[in-house]
Amino acid sequence: MPNLPRLLLIDDEPALADYMATAARMTGFDPTVAADHQSFLDAFGEAKPEVVVLDLGMPKTDGVEFLRFLAEHDFAGPVLIVSGFDRRVLESAFRLGTELGLQMVGPLEKPVLLDDLEALLLSLRPARAR
Repeated sequence: MPNLPRLLLIDDEPALADYMATAARMTGFDPTVAADHQSFLDAFGEAKPEVVVLDLGMPKTDGVEFLRFLAEHDFAGPVLIVSGFDRRVLESAFRLGTELGLQMVGPLEKPVLLDDLEALLLSLRPARAR
């Protein structure tokens, strides 16, 4: 089996995280799910993801901290925001990520439609994996 592109997903809602991880598998990714700040940091170092999907609303932290972390670690892959926050908040976070030099995609609002998520994930797969 060829090496699949790695996707790191952080979301504190287990059912939604499983849903998005399943969509990632169906579109040819090898997903790793993190449910909190520390597991995200650990998984980022271990998984060396090529794509990051993050929820802005996390307990004890927020998506802005994750965006700054990714920028500080020179993450070059796509960063997809999936969140239940107001559209203005999503757009503000998207702009911040872009200003930090990240390759921002999306954002997708919760509840996420499977077709929308799959279409976006397919577009993010590295050329070598298509």
